[in-house]
Amino acid sequence: MPGARPRSSSTLKVRYLVVAVLFALVASAVGLSVGPVHIPITGIVSDIAWRLGIGGHPLGPVDSVIVWTLRAPRVVLGLLVGGTLAVAGGAYQGVFRNPLADPYLLGIAAGAGLGATFAIVVIGGGADAPGVTPLFAFAGGLCAVALTWIVAGRGATGPTTLILAGVAVASVLAAIQTLLQQSSSLAVSHVYYWLLGSLAGATWGGILGVLPYMAVSVVVCIACARLLDVLSVGELESASLGLPVVVVRTVVIAAASLGAAAAVSAAGLIGFVGIVVPHAVRLMVGVSYRRILVLSLFGGAGFLVLADVLARTIITDVEVPIGVVTAILGVPFFVLVLHVRRLRLR
Repeated sequence: MPGARPRSSSTLKVRYLVVAVLFALVASAVGLSVGPVHIPITGIVSDIAWRLGIGGHPLGPVDSVIVWTLRAPRVVLGLLVGGTLAVAGGAYQGVFRNPLADPYLLGIAAGAGLGATFAIVVIGGGADAPGVTPLFAFAGGLCAVALTWIVAGRGATGPTTLILAGVAVASVLAAIQTLLQQSSSLAVSHVYYWLLGSLAGATWGGILGVLPYMAVSVVVCIACARLLDVLSVGELESASLGLPVVVVRTVVIAAASLGAAAAVSAAGLIGFVGIVVPHAVRLMVGVSYRRILVLSLFGGAGFLVLADVLARTIITDVEVPIGVVTAILGVPFFVLVLHVRRLRLR
């Protein structure tokens, strides 16, 4: 229209942020409401209002247990894990200047898998001691990244060497994990189920245990978003502008790996969240990591909660591992991205 003023970039930023937050809130509401026993969202909202002392009515005893003891921890853990993996994936993509990088690039998945397998097979971290498995998975993931970092020359040799070192370390750790699994056929089913990911074991205590690590990871990664924007022009150019490239790479990888390890220890190996969500956000808002990381936080949170709803409702009386659902949703998107990139390179 003649005389119409163009929308400011700040208005667009606020609009995208509002949409992302609403998406996470709607996903949370669906996660609390949908299940084998359907509980109306209006009843949940009324119960929350009653608990806050601003009116409303409480849920019945059975519905209250279902919502606040069974479903709410799953929803909260899904929000935390999904948001953390998405932010970690976006941070990895910024550090390696590759939109197809993910949080498991430097061996976290293999290290966490080995740690969990060791706990289940050697220590007995299955039904007898369920808290042992997350602890060993968390330690295994961080140790794998540290080993990759050392093998690659402590980050001073560039992202390509880091990636190659991550591949080598992951291969060795996966081989050791296979040997451990072969030594105990009874533990294979426990290991297999953990590797595919699940939010079924979510508890308020477990959430409080991983929350500090995830919070530190997300805050540090988002705080470094402006530096990742500078790094995106290239390492030599960034260094000429005064950016301490090795320091930035070290801090971001350490923070992202901390969050990814915490997420894996809490919910198992859940793939594609760290690739799909940041890349989808990038397609909508551009290449600035100041936007990508913040929006990925809410987008990944909502995405994983909805994936969990599908995991526990898509088949009656059977819960599908959430990693299977994210793979089914993520693989077509991943293939589409590769196809688009190939067309652009022609």
